Parts: sequence; C-alpha cells; structure tokens
Amino acid sequence: MKIKIIGSGITGITSAYYLAKNNHQVTIVDERRYPAMATSYANGCQISASNSETWNSWKNIRQASKWILKKDAPLLISLKPDLHKIKWFIKFINSISQRKNNTLETCKMALNSGMLYKTIADEENIEFDMLQKGILHIYKDIKQLNLARETNKIYKLAGLERWEVNKSELNNIEPSLANENIVGGFYNTTDFTGDIHKFCMELSNILENKYNVQFIKHHAENIHKELINSDLVLVCAGIGSRKLANSIGDNLPIYPVKGYSITINNPGNNSPWVSLLDDEKKIVTARLGEKRLRIAGTAEFAGYNTDIKWNRVRPLIRWAETNFPNINTEDIKPWAGLRPMTPNMMPIINKSKKNKKVFYNTGHGHLGWTLSAYSAKYISELI
Repeated sequence: MKIKIIGSGITGITSAYYLAKNNHQVTIVDERRYPAMATSYANGCQISASNSETWNSWKNIRQASKWILKKDAPLLISLKPDLHKIKWFIKFINSISQRKNNTLETCKMALNSGMLYKTIADEENIEFDMLQKGILHIYKDIKQLNLARETNKIYKLAGLERWEVNKSELNNIEPSLANENIVGGFYNTTDFTGDIHKFCMELSNILENKYNVQFIKHHAENIHKELINSDLVLVCAGIGSRKLANSIGDNLPIYPVKGYSITINNPGNNSPWVSLLDDEKKIVTARLGEKRLRIAGTAEFAGYNTDIKWNRVRPLIRWAETNFPNINTEDIKPWAGLRPMTPNMMPIINKSKKNKKVFYNTGHGHLGWTLSAYSAKYISELI
C-alpha cells in the first residue's frame, strides 16, 4: 500500500521503519526540514520502563495545588481559562481509578519497546550514544519512598526487576551523587539511555537510502487532502494530532504539556554516568557520551507555547549543582518541547472511528522515546 505518515518525530520514524520492512510504499510529511526537530529533539533520553507510573493520582493533584502560584515548581498549571484544558483535567481525574492497570500496561509496553530498540540498533548498525547502566530512582522523603514501594509491586507484575537500595548502595552505583538528604532509592539495570535525535537522524537516513522512504517538507492541515494519492494515512503528529483528527470528526484528548531540558557540555569528572530520576522534582538525567549530560523535567500546562523561560530552566541547573556539587555548569544549552499528553496517560494506537483509511499512533506524553518502538510495531501489524 501507499502509506503517508504525518510527523517525522520518533513515533513517525519508527512507524515508517516497520511499515517499510513490510514492503509498504511509505512517505513521511512534516512541516520541518529535518526529522526530530520538535518534541524528539532534546528530551530526557531515557528508555525507562521504571518511569511507567501514570500521573493519575490524588497525591499529584494535591501537590500541584500547592505549587499553583510557584513559577519554578516542578508542575505548573496556567490559570488562564482554557476549555480544552478543563475538559482534559476532568478526564484526568476520572482516570485515577485506572492508574494501576494503566501503569501495568505501560510498563509491559516499555519493556517490549526497549528490546525492539536494541534489535533495530543492532540490525541497522545505529550509533546513538546508547548507555546501558540502568536507572537509579532517588527519594528524599520517606513518604515518597513508601509510595515507590507500592508502585514497585505493579512493576514486578509487569516483569520489571527493580530493587530497593540504601544510601551506601547509592554511593556504589553513582559515586558522584551527593546523598546527604536522600533516604533511599530503587535501581534497575534493564533501562538504558540514548540520544533520541541522533537515533531519529540515523534511522531516517537508513529509511531513505535502504527502504526507499520518501521525506517531504509539507504542512499537513487536513487529513482528507493527505489521503489524495495515498491508500492510507497514519497520524504521528504529536500535539498536532488533535487538530488533524478534528478535520475528519475524530476527537483525540491530547493536551500539550511543556517539558524543559538542559544539555550540559563538558560537565567534568564529577558528574553522573548512571541515569537518575528524582520523582519529587520530576527531573531525569542521561549521559550522552563523554562530553554531554542531559537533565530534563518539569511539566507545564500552558497551551501551545514553546518559549523558554529562565524561571523554568534555573531549577534544572540548581538541581544539578545541589546533587553534584563539583559539576561544571558553565556551558549549558536550554530547550523546551511540548509533550502530547492524554488524560489517562496512555498512547493512542488505533484506527480512526470516522475513516477506515486513517490510523493514529500518537499521545505518548513524556514516554515517547520509551514507547515508540513498541507502538510503531503494533500499529504496523494493525495496518
């Protein structure tokens, strides 16, 4: 079949890979000149089954209400009236009862996806600064640690092996970490990190040269128009997916949630190599080769705005300097991107309800890098 994919981020690129391998004639359209220039450009770079817990909980809602007037809070919700945002949060609250099942399913998808990424990288000889040192979750509050113990029971049901570590074990795993205020943590060796942008760029070159996938710079506004000269359209457009779906009468409950990152160049010898996740601050780290450290996090519900605000970047720098006192933060590059979040935190991997020639692979939220290999293979099989 002639299949047109809208979106050249990690979801679109991996979907094209599996479809092209199944001998479909694939074209990718995107308004940007190069692949992975939006949300897939500079994210947290973790492929992390251990970060599969959905955000739907009264704990997070209570915490967000305390932060509502703090501009540097880990989770920031704009008070500007927005009907779409209000409807999204109502659905978010209604999904709290599904938290356990959705966390379980997300973890299973993530574990599967991690194995698929390794297979793609091996078969296609892709270099993307992959580092298999696991992920260390740190906790500075005993209540948070106790909640993590409950979540770990769900992860075990999904097949993720993750074990609790004390302060001395934390030091052995990551010696550069200042752990005076840390009460404990969890660690697994299954998860890994890698540069999402490098992966997308390398795979896109392979798609073009080996699998004859065509890339076209084009702004897609209406799915009906994209179906011209195509047998099928697959929407992988991130935050743009909702508007495209509306053009054929589908309603995708996707809201843009801004995340920030800083890339620290030449962080020095006293910086981490093991990937970290601070659950309280919503911050993650990933080592990208010898000379780069990525620190990412925060969540901002403020509409379709990609402005980089210093009061959102500063907490990432402060976190790095607090937890790694001897790190060099002289040379940093800030970035912000919009994650396509659904209210139940589950990706939309399905066919259209309105048009049998349209499929969706979108809404992965903060786990786009983690889940896309799985969702791409799944949607290719569904097609």
